[in-house]
Amino acid sequence: MNTAGHPPATPRRGLELIPFRGLRYDPDRVGSLAAVTSPPYDVVVRPDGLHHLESADPHNIVRLILPQADTPSARNEQAADTLRRWLAEGVLTMDPKPGLYVYEQSDGDGLLQRGLIGALRVSDPAENVVLPHEDVMPHVVADRAALMRATRANLEPLLLTYRGNGSSAAAVAVERAAERPPLLSTTTEDGFSHRLWSITDPATLAGVQEDLARYQALIADGHHRWATYRCLRAEHPSPSAWDYGLVLLVDTARYPLRVRAIHRLLHGLPVADALAALAGRFRVRHLDKPLGEALAALADAAEEGNAFLLAGDGAFHLVDRPDPDLLARTVPAGHPAAWRTLDTTVLHATLLEHIWGIPEDSPAHVAYIHDTAATVEKAEQDGGTAVLLHPVREEVVRDLARQGVTLPRKSTSFGPKPASGLVLRALDL
Repeated sequence: MNTAGHPPATPRRGLELIPFRGLRYDPDRVGSLAAVTSPPYDVVVRPDGLHHLESADPHNIVRLILPQADTPSARNEQAADTLRRWLAEGVLTMDPKPGLYVYEQSDGDGLLQRGLIGALRVSDPAENVVLPHEDVMPHVVADRAALMRATRANLEPLLLTYRGNGSSAAAVAVERAAERPPLLSTTTEDGFSHRLWSITDPATLAGVQEDLARYQALIADGHHRWATYRCLRAEHPSPSAWDYGLVLLVDTARYPLRVRAIHRLLHGLPVADALAALAGRFRVRHLDKPLGEALAALADAAEEGNAFLLAGDGAFHLVDRPDPDLLARTVPAGHPAAWRTLDTTVLHATLLEHIWGIPEDSPAHVAYIHDTAATVEKAEQDGGTAVLLHPVREEVVRDLARQGVTLPRKSTSFGPKPASGLVLRALDL
């Protein structure tokens, strides 16, 4: 990790997005396209959400991205067997021509997002083409790599953003494609509508590729999958299909993303014990309010400094105004001020490590959950502590990433995230 905050070097070559023949569900072989989709693997709230998706349709994509068996090797082999069976049965079919895919998401509140799904050249960090903003957990990368080796497929796209000018060849190609009838259209139970088009015209593809070669991208969602792509590329002699990985690339100059927080569920730490350990170190206030009002109070407190909302005992507790001497002793030096004052930095370095003595990279101790209400509900069910955070501003994320500085893991949730199951990429078909 670059802790000095020096700007990275200028990229030698930019984004290289190539077409591929997508694997897609045959709508005549499944109950509905909505019933076979899923949020990304790390957003599915297990086990409730997993069971719900599995029961939605026997061909739901979670049977590939989150296979269930007694051992990791059995899970991965099960996913590979399932994928082979679905291909043989025609549940999944390959598009006749390689192309880039225009993907649109919209909701009832006026949000509209469009981007390009393609196979992106996997680059090394030194090339400064794809910028991470979070660290990764090695065991998660190992898990995803084992699944991709077994299935020999990119099962879901990660989300990347770049800052175009909104009127370049790539932007024009996206908008023109969206004027045609889509390959598929569906609305998922979260209220989001999804549409997909393909771009197969050689001249249009060449223009898009030439345009994107001028840019670098920020990983908005999918740091572990990008690290997995890099791991697998290193295992296979180049050139090979493993030199590329499936991504959704969004021009945020035209379609800005939303940034939300990722919350923590601390197993085995009752709220009463968590609060007792904070006495004299943070200000703690009991909030007799519903979740929405408690989150509003968290947002107000976050304007003045580090703030967290604890839950799990049927109430909410606003934790803010940390002891400055405590932060000076526990937050690592040698980082930019913007990094040292992040809520996730203080959470990991001061609260988890120093006060509560909880290893942040242990699934037995910490779960990372995107849904706020689900985090609170699970804490109350399990007798643990939910730590709710206020989101980091997007400009802070981009500024640190451009300096080569990564945020603590699971600091942000950019969205909307692409639905899994709409288009897959096979590496040997």
